[in-house]
Amino acid sequence: MKRRTRAVAWLSPGVGIAMLLSGAPAAAARHSEPVDRWIARHAVPLATTDPSAPLDDLVPLHRSVGDASVVGLGESVHGTAEETALKLRALRFLVERMGFRSIAWEEDWTMGLKIDEYVRTGKGDPDALAREMSFQWRTREMADVLRWLRGYNAGRKDKVRFVGVEYYFTRPLAYDGIKAYVAKTAPERLPELREHRIVRPWTSDMPVYTTWFREKVDDKRSYVRHARQVYELVKDLPDQGRDHETALHHARQIVSFYEHFLLEFNEANAYRDARAAENLAWWRTFSGGDKVVYWGASAHTANAPELHITAQDGRDLRYPTAGSHLRRRYGQRYRSIGFTLDHGEVSLGPGGTVVLARPAPNWFERRFAGVGAAQFVLDLRSPAAAPVRRWLDAPATTRGLPHFGPDSTTTGGSLSQWFDVIVHRHEVSPARPA
Repeated sequence: MKRRTRAVAWLSPGVGIAMLLSGAPAAAARHSEPVDRWIARHAVPLATTDPSAPLDDLVPLHRSVGDASVVGLGESVHGTAEETALKLRALRFLVERMGFRSIAWEEDWTMGLKIDEYVRTGKGDPDALAREMSFQWRTREMADVLRWLRGYNAGRKDKVRFVGVEYYFTRPLAYDGIKAYVAKTAPERLPELREHRIVRPWTSDMPVYTTWFREKVDDKRSYVRHARQVYELVKDLPDQGRDHETALHHARQIVSFYEHFLLEFNEANAYRDARAAENLAWWRTFSGGDKVVYWGASAHTANAPELHITAQDGRDLRYPTAGSHLRRRYGQRYRSIGFTLDHGEVSLGPGGTVVLARPAPNWFERRFAGVGAAQFVLDLRSPAAAPVRRWLDAPATTRGLPHFGPDSTTTGGSLSQWFDVIVHRHEVSPARPA
């Protein structure tokens, strides 16, 4: 792996936000030809990565998605221009042709509220919002996604909503929303709420706050106690429908934010993905049953109950993904689409890019090199002979996280378990900073 500039790992609690999962089961040599022929026969070339282009080449997704209620769009690595563009095209297809009306994002709940206001009302600037998001989304390509959402919503009654399903950067906005609800429904309890104001971050710069809290605060349990008491206070308030539900959700995110810091490394990883799945399911109920697109890294969206990513420093990641929780909850009404790549250069956020070499011989992307298309879609549930099915169901190994070192790998499941559909791009280039 050749670095062109200094790579800087993104800050996140527990598991790194920038997950890389483009995995692959190894196939026995005697089965190579049947597998290659099957891929060539069922791979459908996509005409373009242009997000504004007509969507007719994506029609195969209609059958692949079927009657799914939630569809995961998982990128193999954050920070590529082409995977983001292909995901936006898929998002457009799901919204414009299949009636999906909520976008659940690997982003904090409170940041999601700000973005949702923009895509509903036009209030705000998409470039500024992208720069305020978590590090992996601070790209022009991300701003283009927000622009498209706003453009689609303009003048429509059935607007597409945006929701962050993470808690890791819970801003003061959550506490302030609770305070407004208390003032509205039970002002006599405001003094009680003020007793717990320690849980309100003293800055909206959440990377600064989380670093301070992790490194400087010794008595973290007291924050958890106050957060839980805030939740109980809100739970006890007069129920005024959706406003009460929103206030409760604010409180849940505050509790999750502080509880995270009490957990061991992989406990925190598992906790994060379980909460993301719960938050998505909550939103689906809150929205009245919207069909939901779940946009994130494949290491969150994939159906991987035993995901394992190795690191050179020995801090291996092991946790059940949010996608595995969603598959248990929704069954086949959760569909996992994995966006993968062969090789190219990707952005690592602030401070650098990294060149990803061609896949190792035992990674499933290695098989895709024989498809004569720059990008294509492949439904992994297409009819397959026994040698192909064994390849699809075999244990998978692929590259891990770039900032975990060149020897980092990902295992824990099979291609057919992780994904229902693959959208593959042969060569990628870095996303542009916002």
